[in-house]
Amino acid sequence: MRMPRIVVVGAGISGLATAYALQNRIPTSEILVLESASRIGGTIWSERCDGFLVEHGPNGFLDTKPSTVQLSIGLGLNDEMVCALPAARHRYLFHKDRLVWLPEGFWSFLTTPLLSWRSKWAVLTERFRSPKSGDAEESVHDFFRRRTTTEIAETLADALVTGIHAGDPKLLSMPAAFPRLASLEREYGSILKGIKYQARHQRWLTKGKQRSGSSGSRILSFRDGLRTLVETLQSKLKTPPIVGAEVRRVLPDASGQWAIQGPGQDRWTADAVILTCPAYRQAEIVADLDGELAELLGGIAYAPAIVVALGYRREDVPQSLDGFGYIVPQRLWADLLGSQWCSSIFPGRAPDGCVLLRAICGGWHRQDLASWEADRLVEAVRRHYHQVLGIAAAPVFHRIVRWPRGIPQYHLGHLERVRRIEVRAGAHRGLFLTGNALHGVAMNDCTEQAEVTADRVAAYLAAAGR
Repeated sequence: MRMPRIVVVGAGISGLATAYALQNRIPTSEILVLESASRIGGTIWSERCDGFLVEHGPNGFLDTKPSTVQLSIGLGLNDEMVCALPAARHRYLFHKDRLVWLPEGFWSFLTTPLLSWRSKWAVLTERFRSPKSGDAEESVHDFFRRRTTTEIAETLADALVTGIHAGDPKLLSMPAAFPRLASLEREYGSILKGIKYQARHQRWLTKGKQRSGSSGSRILSFRDGLRTLVETLQSKLKTPPIVGAEVRRVLPDASGQWAIQGPGQDRWTADAVILTCPAYRQAEIVADLDGELAELLGGIAYAPAIVVALGYRREDVPQSLDGFGYIVPQRLWADLLGSQWCSSIFPGRAPDGCVLLRAICGGWHRQDLASWEADRLVEAVRRHYHQVLGIAAAPVFHRIVRWPRGIPQYHLGHLERVRRIEVRAGAHRGLFLTGNALHGVAMNDCTEQAEVTADRVAAYLAAAGR
């Protein structure tokens, strides 16, 4: 029996993690990863310039899901992982022209100036509110407004959406964008009731066992940034990914295999093809194969994200920068979605005597910023920092990274769209679709889905006798 051949299109975290998982499941397989860009990693990349370490995309990952932590341990990266500094627990919201500490516990919630007493009472009594009847889909905004108040929907829910999706809470689907919160109401009748029950169950599971770390979730990265993870994945693959390899289309050939076509004479064949690239690229690749599938994939919207990293001398920054950073509500239509205080989150992000701040600009409501020139972006961020943080001095370092279509938007109807995508893709034996446009935008979602996809591909090849 010849060894099965698998082609993975896309060398972002989804593609690399899927290829690695398949290599572990089917050691005899021939796995080839094709990447159209000049490097691996997708939006995950770390760049050290003048002593500053700038993340091009995600800044870290949480340990609330085990997938990325387990992957890192399996790759032998235990000693390279770093936990966020204690100050990173503190997060702020830009509210009424100043930074306000986001509540971290019961007492800080009761005293926060972000919410009226009516909204605080609505949260405290949320467990007594009846759950939604019927299966009608809700937006994130409508979900929080129904469970609490409009004020909370426009303040805390907006902040939650901005920090993760850079989207519009009135457009994003609650069960698609925040499935865990939606399921708490569905299973327990209340978010707070569900959180309390699950916390009690977790304490019971860990009773008598030694627990490591803090009781809450931790933010993790690596000493030299998230680039460490994708480069280690690359090094563990038996066949290195091919960069600069653009895939134009995939079609079944007469022998029952898949023909993967690139520009010019570039051709590859495979028993299974896995598309992990962005949805708009997947749409282009399957257009000749299945027009309806291409239309469904192409209908997934994206929001731009522009990283504007500025380095300052510590003495030029009046604020203590004691925290993770802050979020700017999207309803303000500001030039920033928020700012991450990178040198306060992880060690080694700035040279001695300096700090590194990373502004995220763009989002669903400010797509115009994607076309702004570099000088205009830097000036806009500097003005904002002057207003909010009191920084008048010029930065000693800057770096801009643009993602014109950076974050997929799980708009209302997303789950039904994904269901139809999977039905259409399932009609083409040996074709598999994954990536952050379908089942979760975070790193943990991608690494978790990589395992799921690898299981599906392995089962398909075993059933096909390959």
